[in-house]
Amino acid sequence: MIGSLSLDQLRVLIAIEEAGSFSAAGRRLRRVQSAISHTIQALEEAQGVQLFDRSARTPRFTEAGRVLAAQARQVLRQAEVFERTAQAIAAGLEPELAIALDSFVPTPPVIRGLAGLQAHHPDLAVTLFTEGIGAAERRVRDGSATLGLCALLPSMVQELQAAPLTQVSLVPVVAPTHPLAAEQRPITRDILAEHVQLILTDPLQRPGPSFSVVSPRVWRFVDIARRLEFLLAGFGWGTMPQHLVAAHLASGRLRRLNIDDPGVLPGSIGLFAIHDRNRPLGIGARWLLQALQQQAWFDAP
Repeated sequence: MIGSLSLDQLRVLIAIEEAGSFSAAGRRLRRVQSAISHTIQALEEAQGVQLFDRSARTPRFTEAGRVLAAQARQVLRQAEVFERTAQAIAAGLEPELAIALDSFVPTPPVIRGLAGLQAHHPDLAVTLFTEGIGAAERRVRDGSATLGLCALLPSMVQELQAAPLTQVSLVPVVAPTHPLAAEQRPITRDILAEHVQLILTDPLQRPGPSFSVVSPRVWRFVDIARRLEFLLAGFGWGTMPQHLVAAHLASGRLRRLNIDDPGVLPGSIGLFAIHDRNRPLGIGARWLLQALQQQAWFDAP
């Protein structure tokens, strides 16, 4: 009850609207008509609003009654959500699930996993953080995210549990207008070092960790999408996840570099779901983790 307002009064009001009369609402709710009338009169007196016009033989909604009946539906829906959520939390479902994804993570498998989670737990609130290098791990460490989907970095320590998800292929690319695109020689480490390399870095660590850096001349980026824009504009060369540049390679907006030095760049990088092993996962996080591990992360060629 909110003050003198009760959910039962709202249910009776909606039953009258749906059934069409006091007597029909009584039959639906298995109550005598006098009990229905008394409930509505108590509601009207408590709120100071006339809900029904009783000048005719059959009471009819006033304009105010129809407006408040619509409001009653919303209140009852929210009350049902409240009750379901409370029951789910009591059974072990977390009140909210926060997930941090780094920029290497393909989006479609995550969407499919979250769609399944929503179907199984429709009232679970979800927060998604899209992060750069190192940030997903930090969010899991500080507790602002329950799950992190990210590359497994050398800095990770024992308190983080990692579950493998997939391998992401990496390709060195450059714009067709860049000098490296016209290079006739086998592209070696020395040739790459003559050109600016666009790399990803962690902004919260100074100068920030850098991975697979070949050139002494680098431009550092936190946002992989922004780095891609600069690659397309011809500012330098860099290594990108293949799924993010496949369309650009197919259209000719980017070209893949044929690097004659297997030690320069990794062919792939592992993606993992990480969580703090000292914080047990709730029902929603466990369901999502299992769904992500069962995903087909890339279409078969």
